[in-house]
Order: sequence, then C-alpha cells, then structure tokens
Amino acid sequence: MQNISEIEELIKLISKLPGLGPKSAKRIVLKLINNRDELVKPIASTLAQVYKNVTRCNSCGSLKSNLNGCFNCESLKEKYTKICVVEDIADQWSIESSNIFQGYFHILGGTISSVGQRKEDLLINSLVERVNRDNIEEVILATSATVEGQTTAYYIQDSLKNTNVKVTKLAQGLPVGGEIENLDDGTLFSAFKNRTGLKS
Repeated sequence: MQNISEIEELIKLISKLPGLGPKSAKRIVLKLINNRDELVKPIASTLAQVYKNVTRCNSCGSLKSNLNGCFNCESLKEKYTKICVVEDIADQWSIESSNIFQGYFHILGGTISSVGQRKEDLLINSLVERVNRDNIEEVILATSATVEGQTTAYYIQDSLKNTNVKVTKLAQGLPVGGEIENLDDGTLFSAFKNRTGLKS
C-alpha cells in the first residue's frame, strides 16, 4: 500500500467505528476515494454540520439540534406521563423504531460501573428534576440485564423514592446480559408489556 499519511490516518479513524476493523476501513476508504464527488464532499459537509449543530441535551441526554432544540423534551404534539430510561442513544433508537413505547426518553449516557463511569457522570439528577417538573406518573427502567445495568436501575429507583412516581422495570424476554439495542421487536414488546413494579 502506498504510504500516504492522509489515507493511513483516515483508515485508522474509520477502523475505530463499531463493527469495523482495518480491512473494512480500507475498503471504505477506497470506495470514498473512487467516489470523491458523490461521497467525500457531501459526507465531509454533513459531518461538519453535525459537529457544529448536533449535541446532547443536558436535560434528557437525547440528541438535539442547536437550531431546533430538543424534540424529546419539547414535543408540542403530545404531553406524556411516562419516561423510559435507557443507557444510551442506540437503545432509544431501537425502542423508537419498534413503536412499542409512547412517551419521553431519558438517556443516562452509560451505567454505574467500578471502572470509569461514576453515578455523578450520568443524568440521574436531571431525571429526578424532570419527574417533579413534568408531572410524570411512571418511570420505566430499560437498562440492560448486566450487573452494571441492574446496579444503575437500583440506584435510580433509590433516587426517586421521595417522589410519587411509579417505577417499573422491563420484564420477560430480556435475557441476562442482554443489551437493549440488540433485541428484536418481539422481545422488546414482551419486555414492555410485562414490566413489573419495583418495591421501595
């Protein structure tokens, strides 16, 4: 392979994306180079716009446009009484695409773990604020069935104990160790339909 620093750097960056290794990254880079006008220019332009205009909402954790605000928080069409709490944006997208849940989302930005992520880093305080401010009747904990996900769910439940909100957790169909974004629509439907209340 020719030693072109720009190409090597691009391959390194693309290989950091989920599911892609160096070989896949090389194929993608070759496709981009061979389609400079159709792909490289519009991708570069769109990435620049995303970098400039798209950020995470400080209140709910979802993606928002600096131009249009946060649709998840500021939905004018519906006023919901439920919030579904998920670990990351990929989980939100999976549940949204299944059309199982009608309500607000709250994206924590990870889980409480022994390494790296602290509870202070997650948007748990803003969840409590949203529950109190928006007259939320139910909080559905849709964290993964991992040790970290369960630990986070119990911490959230404890954080909400002084509110009047009903706290439930996804039930049947959620396999131990399973992550929300990898579940099919049928499994998600079963987990939502059979969710159970958590005792204080």
